Amino acid sequence: MTAKIIDGKAVAAQVRADIAVRVAEIKSKYGFQPGLAVVLVGEDPASQVYVRNKGKQTAEVGMKSIEHKLPVETSEADLLALVDKLNNDDTINGILVQLPLPDHVNAEKVLNTIDPMKDVDGFHPMNVGRLWIGERALVPCTPTGSIILAKSVQENLSGMEAVIIGRSNIVGKPVAQLLLRENCTVTLAHSRTKDLPGVVRRADIVVAAVGIPEFVKGDWIKPGAIVIDVGINRIPKDDGKSRLVGDVAYEEAAKVASAITPVPGGVGPMTIACLLRNTVEAALMQKGLVA
Repeated sequence: MTAKIIDGKAVAAQVRADIAVRVAEIKSKYGFQPGLAVVLVGEDPASQVYVRNKGKQTAEVGMKSIEHKLPVETSEADLLALVDKLNNDDTINGILVQLPLPDHVNAEKVLNTIDPMKDVDGFHPMNVGRLWIGERALVPCTPTGSIILAKSVQENLSGMEAVIIGRSNIVGKPVAQLLLRENCTVTLAHSRTKDLPGVVRRADIVVAAVGIPEFVKGDWIKPGAIVIDVGINRIPKDDGKSRLVGDVAYEEAAKVASAITPVPGGVGPMTIACLLRNTVEAALMQKGLVA
């Protein structure tokens, strides 16, 4: 068996195309333009690239893109004041504070200051709680993208056994709840799970988010399983350069799985697409245009 490669770039492009249509409808029907504000503190190179891509894609779907680039020495008080200002700006529907923040800033305090209805990253405790009790919530983007990718090859996930490797608040736990919503039977495993290979071999869906390069081996995968690899790890090559790999030993797993996401080009492109989708949902909720 050779696995179908799940093309995250293509799926993300379709998500963005759908968002562009919705944004045009919102402008035409309701007379406003959804807006996303991104706050970047410092000059982390990876964050700068990510923020630039967010701004570009936000504009491409017809939304307003606002960027606040602050020096690394920005005080926590000044950052909190900016977040408060954005909370009270009716033209801004989504607020994203790019992580990591400098060491002198309490990231948890900053994220918890964002209005939950503008928390398009889905990290605020109120959104986390709403997700877990089944209420409407803004859901973290990478987990949402992971589910969309799985459903791109298997629309109905009901009854399937899913194993998530990794229990982070950003990926593992939200993915577990989203899969429960799809009526999967869910096991939330991690690096200390006893007989982890045996647990993974039961799974019809494997979501790897443990943060260890090529941790999940091909012989862990049940024949025909769907494999969603959330990991992004940089490892050295023989020529002194480096390459990106996931948390799954891709070449091995691709011989067994029915479908698998590559790294790069799998889950990664979905994150910004789902951020834009969250911004539209947030805008509609704020205007009272959804139940």
